[in-house]
Amino acid sequence: MAWASLIFAGLFEMLGVIMINKFHHDRNWQSIALLIGSFAISFLLLAYAMVDLPMGTAYAIWTGIGASGGAIMGMLLYHEAKNWKRILFIAIIIAAAVGLKLVS
Repeated sequence: MAWASLIFAGLFEMLGVIMINKFHHDRNWQSIALLIGSFAISFLLLAYAMVDLPMGTAYAIWTGIGASGGAIMGMLLYHEAKNWKRILFIAIIIAAAVGLKLVS
C-alpha cells in the first residue's frame, strides 16, 4: 500500500505543478484552490508512504514522478520543446525511480 500511496503522491505533485502554470495564466480562485489541494494531498500521501518506506527512496521517487511528469505534461499541454535530449533525460529520471523500487 505504501508504494501505491507514493505513486499517487507523485501524481498529485505533478497535478500541483500543472496548476502552478494554470494559475499564472488564469489568476482565479479555482486555480489556486486546485494548486493548494493538489500539493496538500501529495504531501499527505507522501507522509503516509514514508511510514513504511525509507525517506530517501520515497522522496527520490516522489520528486522523480513530479519532475518527469511535469516535463511530459509541459510538452503535451503547453507545447514545450520535444527534442530527443529532453526525452532522454526524462527517461533517465524514470529509469532511476524504477531502479530505486527494484532495490528497495
